[in-house]
Amino acid sequence: MEPALIGTRLASAAIGPLLKKLLVSEGPGAGLVRKDAEVRLSGLVSFRGEKRTLTEKDVRKLAATLVERSRRGDGEPPFPADETGAVTDALAANLLALGDLDMDDVQAVRLGHRDLARRLRAAAPAPDGLSTDSVLYLETMTEWACLHVLEFFTSRSTFIARSLVEQTRAQAELLAKMDEVIRRTPPAETRDEAFERRYLAHLARKHGRLTIYGVDLHHSPDEWPLDTAYLSLEATGGEGAPEAPGRQREQPSVRADLALARHDKVLLRGLAGSGKTTLVQWLTVSAAATGDRPEGMAYLRGRVPFVLPLRTLTRHGERLPSPDRFLSAAGCPLTPPEGWTDRVLAAGRGLVLVDGIDEIPGAERGRARDWLRDLLDAYEGNRWLVTSRPTAVRDDWLAPDGFTELTLAPMARAEVATFVRRWHKAAGPDAAVYEQPLLDSLRTAEHVAQLATNPLMCGLICALHRDRRGFLPRGRKALYEAALSLLLSRRDRERDMGAPTGLVLDEAPQIQLIQRLAYWLTLNGRTQMDRAHAASIVTEAVPAVPEASAYPPDQVFTHLLHRSGLLREPTADTVEFVHRTFQDHLAAKALVDHWDIGVLVRHATDDQWEDVIRMAVGHARPRECAEILRELLSAADAAEDRRVRLRLTLLAATALDHATEVPPAIREEVLRRTEEVIPPRSPEEARQLAEAGPMVLDLLAGPEELTDEEAYHSVITATHITTDAALPYLARFVRRTSLEVRSQLVWSWHRFDPRSYAEEIVAHLDPSDLIFTVQDDDQAEELIRLGLTPSYLSIEKTVSEDRTAMLLSLCDPVVLGLERSGGLYELPLMPPSARLRHLHVYGSGGDAVDLEPLAALSHLETVRVYGNVSGSECLPPRVMVTLF
Repeated sequence: MEPALIGTRLASAAIGPLLKKLLVSEGPGAGLVRKDAEVRLSGLVSFRGEKRTLTEKDVRKLAATLVERSRRGDGEPPFPADETGAVTDALAANLLALGDLDMDDVQAVRLGHRDLARRLRAAAPAPDGLSTDSVLYLETMTEWACLHVLEFFTSRSTFIARSLVEQTRAQAELLAKMDEVIRRTPPAETRDEAFERRYLAHLARKHGRLTIYGVDLHHSPDEWPLDTAYLSLEATGGEGAPEAPGRQREQPSVRADLALARHDKVLLRGLAGSGKTTLVQWLTVSAAATGDRPEGMAYLRGRVPFVLPLRTLTRHGERLPSPDRFLSAAGCPLTPPEGWTDRVLAAGRGLVLVDGIDEIPGAERGRARDWLRDLLDAYEGNRWLVTSRPTAVRDDWLAPDGFTELTLAPMARAEVATFVRRWHKAAGPDAAVYEQPLLDSLRTAEHVAQLATNPLMCGLICALHRDRRGFLPRGRKALYEAALSLLLSRRDRERDMGAPTGLVLDEAPQIQLIQRLAYWLTLNGRTQMDRAHAASIVTEAVPAVPEASAYPPDQVFTHLLHRSGLLREPTADTVEFVHRTFQDHLAAKALVDHWDIGVLVRHATDDQWEDVIRMAVGHARPRECAEILRELLSAADAAEDRRVRLRLTLLAATALDHATEVPPAIREEVLRRTEEVIPPRSPEEARQLAEAGPMVLDLLAGPEELTDEEAYHSVITATHITTDAALPYLARFVRRTSLEVRSQLVWSWHRFDPRSYAEEIVAHLDPSDLIFTVQDDDQAEELIRLGLTPSYLSIEKTVSEDRTAMLLSLCDPVVLGLERSGGLYELPLMPPSARLRHLHVYGSGGDAVDLEPLAALSHLETVRVYGNVSGSECLPPRVMVTLF
């Protein structure tokens, strides 16, 4: 029976006084029952406490009255008549249980009348022997009574105030709990930001120091701050920046660390020791910087670097990692929030630095490219850099994926001089006395200048020059051997360290043992190996080396690892050489010692073996040397692909420079075969040919025998042979009318002595339609000294303001290119009568360029700017402004 039906039977004024005996009535109700059935209740139960007005017997009488009156009326009785007494007793027990519940009125109202009735029935003794109709009646009658009880509670004068207090308290407790949950489990954005700060700080510490080879001797620290030791180099290739209208494309070149400011994806090639990995470090530290960034590096603000050295990622043949494993696979000890790497890359904020395509076996490079393509397809808007040795992958290997291919250029004379000065400053005051003599040697001694082409070789030259008090070994092999001697025999002695590992080994036994590691790594196409495997190789070799066999093998291995200066542990369980060049040098020695000439030749087309083969020629005796060179030429003959034939022929030609003695007939045959691939057919072939060194100059044809395209490629070759010996050959091309040839000659000025090159080359060029690029104050001074006034001028940011002003006043150019520097950039002042018609402002970073100073120039027609501008509204309508 529903409560509403019971209410219709009890809706009489007589029931009110009965219920008032249970409860104290007060105030109007809340409308939970009908008006004609409303029983106003406004107090607590009256049958409990010291002031009770009802006894349990009175409550039973009230229950009996309720039961009796609910049975009145028409229709079928709600339960059997013989169970009336039992039903009355059970209802009285339920009503009495109201005084036993441990809750207040607000809690009771929150329960609702049905749940409150269930609580009462549970608290009262269970009725026994009732029929189903009686049990149903009892349940509905109790619910009906509870409905009136709750109506009473809500009408009490204090109920609303108390309910508001309870509600406020509950809300406060809920908020406190929510705050605690948020504190313990911050949102993804907050977790990401906190982790990103930790991660960038970790990268800044890890990559913020640089080993400069040679300065770790004689009381000097092993590493130096990257921001003071780093030397930015040039990269060539790819597409050049847009030129002024009607202008030719210059030989493309860009500062290597700004390549990603112009291109989203770059494949950067460079020889061993050319600075590829150091560039990766520099980009990482620049992106991780929290304050001001180095000049020009503001474009990396907000970028998150991911340094992925392939030699580490694949040392066990593992699959290349998915983004969620980038950090762990690269050895980062930090654990990112779940999905963090995906969110960074999906937002286009990543700086993905894939280092060393050449340091994994050739068979794995196709899979590496597929892995890279999958990442590119999944994540747009990021910056990508992939590094490799020049011949590790074919031309345009990543071009279909939108990569621009650049090549690190050999260090120019000015860059070599800068490096030498920084090295001697880092090495301390005792080295200062050797700085100027070495600079003089680099200008006057051709054999020294030929070796100083990359940071590794420059560092070794500096160290050996100081160590030998101004005397240097001749030739690359002698230089490496002298460097090994420094590291193996004298490093600890010069630091007064005695025998920190408990044993003393001379140079020869250390080389014998370490070259076993180099041999294994090279033969297996690796640059990194497990520490346990390296230890087993040394353990197996120790008994055959008398001086080492006197010590426990594990002690010998520990000594080689920690004290030789040639090995290092990138992680706790891996070993590698401090530089790939030392691995190649010692692997070549091991191959020659074992007379594994067949192994060398079989790998002649493997780019990882090119330096090994050249160095093997240097280690070989005359008969062995002749055999290696003959086998290389035979392999070239058997090659059907011109590129392979060119590669093997040039490998033989460049190996000649390493040989200590070569039979004349073999030398002549190598040179004759080299002539067959001359002139080069492309810029890439031209650069490869230049690697053979100055001997190529005698093989290159003169301008009168070459087409314009052949002349252009031949000039590229000669301008990459950065010795004074190249000047006479280049001087033969100054009357050539080809704009490409003349542009290449001007652009290569920075690779040679400024005065000699200006006098022999620049001063004799036809200036028609030729852009003269001025890259430093020395070149500016030479133009001024020689009275050259080119109408097409490009001035880079490394030229001082004074020299820039003097050039503009002297030349009064019609076409002008200006490279902006970071921060506030102000255009140089020019008079209204200036002839300037086309202005091109290039370079990344900095604030908007103010064009207002150009408003008075009467001949100005076009302005093209990389970045933003202001003041364009001040220019006359005839001036077209284009932004890139």
